[in-house]
Amino acid sequence: MTYFRILSVVFVLFLSLFPVRAQAMNTSAKQAVIIDMQTGQVLFEKNKDMRMPTSSMSKVMSMYLVFDALKDGRLKLDDEIEVSEKAWRMGGSKMFIEVGKKVKVEDLIRGVIVQSGNDATIALAEALSGSEEAFARTLTDTAKDLGMINSNFVNASGWPDDNHYSTAEDLAVLAKALITNFPDDYHYYSEKEFTYNEINQPNRNPLLFRNIDADGIKTGHTEAGGYGLMASGIRDGRRVIMVLNGMESEKERAQESAKLLDWALREFENKKLFAAGDVLETAPVKMGKEKELPLIGEEDLFLTIQKGSADNIKADTVLNGEIIAPVKAGQELGTLTVTLPELGSFERTLVAGKDIEELGFFAGTFERIRLSIKEMLDR
Repeated sequence: MTYFRILSVVFVLFLSLFPVRAQAMNTSAKQAVIIDMQTGQVLFEKNKDMRMPTSSMSKVMSMYLVFDALKDGRLKLDDEIEVSEKAWRMGGSKMFIEVGKKVKVEDLIRGVIVQSGNDATIALAEALSGSEEAFARTLTDTAKDLGMINSNFVNASGWPDDNHYSTAEDLAVLAKALITNFPDDYHYYSEKEFTYNEINQPNRNPLLFRNIDADGIKTGHTEAGGYGLMASGIRDGRRVIMVLNGMESEKERAQESAKLLDWALREFENKKLFAAGDVLETAPVKMGKEKELPLIGEEDLFLTIQKGSADNIKADTVLNGEIIAPVKAGQELGTLTVTLPELGSFERTLVAGKDIEELGFFAGTFERIRLSIKEMLDR
């Protein structure tokens, strides 16, 4: 097992959401989750499954549908959309589009993302689904398809409604899907300001104005839910996703989000434990033309660890039972358990690295006799 003693890693499939227990941070946010984008490991969590109002963070879900429409050609950036009276009359944060006027899709996108315009959000919703109500049904259906099992949308903008809700965990699922599926569109979330109709508005995301490598995503606020933020940042090629909600002021949101995002980018690193096909252990084989079998993992294993903890790995293998030929490559034969102090344990299936044929009749007969004698002597 010397292969593992020189490494220190923890494996968690994305959104198994197995939390690191050695949390060195705390937050005043009521709900929070921070996830490493590559490994899916939860670096910090607090009430991540608690239902909460999503406020304008709902607009990220709306933009997911807009980007999907751009991707499959149902919308184009230079298409023009006529502003309805409903969109124009919508209260709250606004892009200040005018009823009856036509506005380019790309301007509306910036109006939603940078200016958090409720009016722009409704205009896009109506363009895609005919009505905001129909669009909201599609939002919920798409959310379920993404694995957001604790979310429900009744409008496009996140306007307060008791039946409009999500969780920090679900919004983290959404953030990952957004960045993964629409990498060419994600740049809009890092734009710091947008001017439309001679009205300039700054992006409400406070992290974009701090030197902590943040590049998105969206703020939100309602009286019932407090101040929230979906965020992401990338440093030295490693991206984290963060969702916070339930803070009491813009100042508190800015301070808490900056503290936690910088911590998650600074204090952790990703390590490659092994590559697909690497021999992780060898095991004895009975009745085979070969006496030893290499055991491998079938996929690359990248894991997130706290910096400075690389000497503390423990790895143990347990076979399902005696390995008796014939053996087929890929056959599941055991489990690798990796443990890091304070970070928990995880398991990885070990499979046969190659075929091993059974001994022929005569050789097999003598081998059975030899094994029987050995068993008697060992008693």
